[in-house]
Amino acid sequence: MIRSLFSKKNTQVAKQKELVHNAYFNSLRNLNYERLDKDGHVYLDYTGGNLYSSLQLDKHIELLSNNTFGNPHSTNPTSQLSTRLVEEAREKIISFFNAGDYYCVFTLNASGALKIVGECYPFKDNGHFLLLTDNHNSVNGIREYCNNSGGHYEYVPMNNVDLSISRENLMQCLKASKRKNKLFAFPAQSNVSGIKHDLSWISKAQELGWDVLLDAAAFVPTSILDLKKYSPDFVSISFYKIFGYPTGLGCLLVKKTSFNTLDKKWFAGGTVNLASAKAPYHFLADGHERYENGTLNYLDIPALKIGLEYMESIGMQRLNERIDSLMDYLFANLKEMQHSNGNPQLEIFGHPTRKNTGGTLVLCFKNPDESKIGFEKIEQLANQRNISIRSGCFCNPGLDETNNCLTTQEISDYFKSRDSGDYYDMINHLNKMRGATRVSVGIATNKKDLDTFLKFVASLKDRTL
Repeated sequence: MIRSLFSKKNTQVAKQKELVHNAYFNSLRNLNYERLDKDGHVYLDYTGGNLYSSLQLDKHIELLSNNTFGNPHSTNPTSQLSTRLVEEAREKIISFFNAGDYYCVFTLNASGALKIVGECYPFKDNGHFLLLTDNHNSVNGIREYCNNSGGHYEYVPMNNVDLSISRENLMQCLKASKRKNKLFAFPAQSNVSGIKHDLSWISKAQELGWDVLLDAAAFVPTSILDLKKYSPDFVSISFYKIFGYPTGLGCLLVKKTSFNTLDKKWFAGGTVNLASAKAPYHFLADGHERYENGTLNYLDIPALKIGLEYMESIGMQRLNERIDSLMDYLFANLKEMQHSNGNPQLEIFGHPTRKNTGGTLVLCFKNPDESKIGFEKIEQLANQRNISIRSGCFCNPGLDETNNCLTTQEISDYFKSRDSGDYYDMINHLNKMRGATRVSVGIATNKKDLDTFLKFVASLKDRTL
């Protein structure tokens, strides 16, 4: 059973803490996110999707309004303009992540980037896929490519108390494999607990013969990723997670020295230099073109450069410091909230001092008798106050199963007992909680947002739901 991170004897009220860079971010909110206050929104779901600034929209609309764009697969004037702006966006991405040694492949999202690795990695040739229990389902799903190709996959478990990964267990798994093609995948930051996993694992794994896939989707919105300092073979990114607009665009960064590790099984428009219908031959394109199937989203891709320039104008270090400050304030207050009988109102999962974590908290609300409150009820009550939080398992079943103390045997027995099911069916069958409440802060979060959420939690004191 995961222990509560609260002491029943600890009734000290958390001290008010001054938020860093407060004047700057309050001004930024008033200038570029004024719609939040106009509509009375308390938005605390930045890990689900970041918010775009009005400045980004203005610049992109101006670009579209003042130019004529054509399909980039041509050399006519409108096509040339599209091609130039797409390539400028690509170069901006490479510069932003210091990724001069990488190809940048545009995808629909981070999941699309991960799919390329899954379907093209040579698992069939004595392959091994190692991943953390703390992974998004888009990474978990790669195991099916591995399994269906005759490879072997394996999970590294997390520590039940603080949801970290034991370095000793990980190194043991990395050293034990004698297979030929080995892929190790992990998130730079957990999309649920906010824990930032150790990026030094990348070089350690590579020294032991592993290719490394880094899921950076939850990390890069508020942290600096320098791909000269840390050089995984493959990196997945989703841009709306960073700056909100546009949606439907991500990228796969492929280290140039690892490019030929991937084996594309088919071709499409734009991905071949030459193909024949009368003879069974084709020559795949080199570089990023090989994996960009069909026509790119050439109207929205230029907005990526605008978004990254906007983030640079704010400064990633300043944003990171702001996020840490917001979370320190929120965590310090939430951990002290108790019912009148001394029992905690909340269980906060993860590291007890929030060591090396990002802007995400995952919570379970509790009744005065310490029984758990269903996450659906909490979200419904928050909705009534125009507070946007997120509930469920957040596409990270390993972490959710750990938090809710589900055993491997229980889960296996459930899946073997039926041909289909869902969240609620499993809850009813196992008589155990699934899911939790996730609160995440971001670029436009202010103290009023946090205080409104704290007042919401306080309103549930001594209530049985």
